[in-house]
Amino acid sequence: MTLFYLTLKSLRQRKAGVALTVFTVALSVFLLLGVERIRTDARQNFASTVSGTDLLVGARSGPVTLLLYAIFHIGEATNNITWKSYQDIRAMPEVAWTVPLSLGDSHRGFRVTGTSTDFFSHYRYGRGNALAFARGAPFADLYDAVIGSEVARQLHYRVGDRIVLSHGLGGPNLASHADKPFHISGVLAPTGTPVDATIAVSLEAIEAIHIDWHAGIRLPGMEASADQARHRDLTPKAITATLVGLRSRLSAFAVQRAIDDYPEEPLLAVLPGVALGELWHLVGAAESALRVVSGMVLLVGMAGMLTALLGMLGERRREMAVLRAVGASPLSVFALLVMESTLLTMAGILAGVILLDVATWLAHDYLLSTAGLLIDAAPARGEWLLLLIVIALGSLAGCIPGWVAYRRSLADGLQVRL
Repeated sequence: MTLFYLTLKSLRQRKAGVALTVFTVALSVFLLLGVERIRTDARQNFASTVSGTDLLVGARSGPVTLLLYAIFHIGEATNNITWKSYQDIRAMPEVAWTVPLSLGDSHRGFRVTGTSTDFFSHYRYGRGNALAFARGAPFADLYDAVIGSEVARQLHYRVGDRIVLSHGLGGPNLASHADKPFHISGVLAPTGTPVDATIAVSLEAIEAIHIDWHAGIRLPGMEASADQARHRDLTPKAITATLVGLRSRLSAFAVQRAIDDYPEEPLLAVLPGVALGELWHLVGAAESALRVVSGMVLLVGMAGMLTALLGMLGERRREMAVLRAVGASPLSVFALLVMESTLLTMAGILAGVILLDVATWLAHDYLLSTAGLLIDAAPARGEWLLLLIVIALGSLAGCIPGWVAYRRSLADGLQVRL
């Protein structure tokens, strides 16, 4: 207790140096835990881009390829699923719900997804979060469209604005559907998923804008106006993929096998979680880089504290000599400096954690809307271990000036240096 009291008194006498050292440690802890939290949450967000969906079904290709074009809207489908095949999947007794997806159109660089209103009811992301509307409502009219938060932010769109879709995803095949404009009926709240950069319309709307098209070319003399299209048969002929929810997850492998063996056409059913894991292994090099950054940040912070302690040690020669003169042993002086270093580290950790929590709270909405990062305010799984490592390194850093003070003699502290 006497040693602890002396440590507090000593720290109180050097307020400026102590404050600077605590700030250095706090900044290092802030960066260390911030990088770790971003790394962990980025992986969690990636792995839960689509949650609550038991199977993803598309034309036979590869699990990662299907996931990329159906969920992340990267690349194009190798083939489509016929409407009959979709209905057969939907009619399976183990299937509770399905969400059809029809891709292939765009608007000013953003993908258009043809789907049903079930998309807004059954699509889940993160920890089972449902889609929510920031403004407006799901599409009700044939030419209604629902846009993601990123589309609204970048293009400055609001509910009621008029937009024109384009055939194709870009390049020379891009052609406008200007004769059938859409009106924005709703804007989705940010999710941190590809949904934010998507424009959702009904499957019937996709059929309507392509009713006078064939093989990507508008048929001359077959033009149908927007009103005329309303009275045509708009039953889809094919879709790109479908999300499937099962009544029991225990039947996932049986349904997957049945779909893979579907006799009418070659189909592929994948478990989204497994496919996301495979994809993360392909793009997970960034995670290793963030781990290296975390380690470097920690080493720089500890080096900064060690430099400050060694710098202050030269100014404390007389203090150490007085302690020795009143009976303190060299080991007590060593323990005093180690305790100081440990207390400074713990104070820096506390300040760093508070700073990180405040920054996370303030930047939550901004990071979600601009970077698509859903940062959780709760501590990441490995944070407590990292904090224990920081405390251990802080105590170890105090051993170096403690050893220097331990080796110094009483006369060294009492002599006057010019």
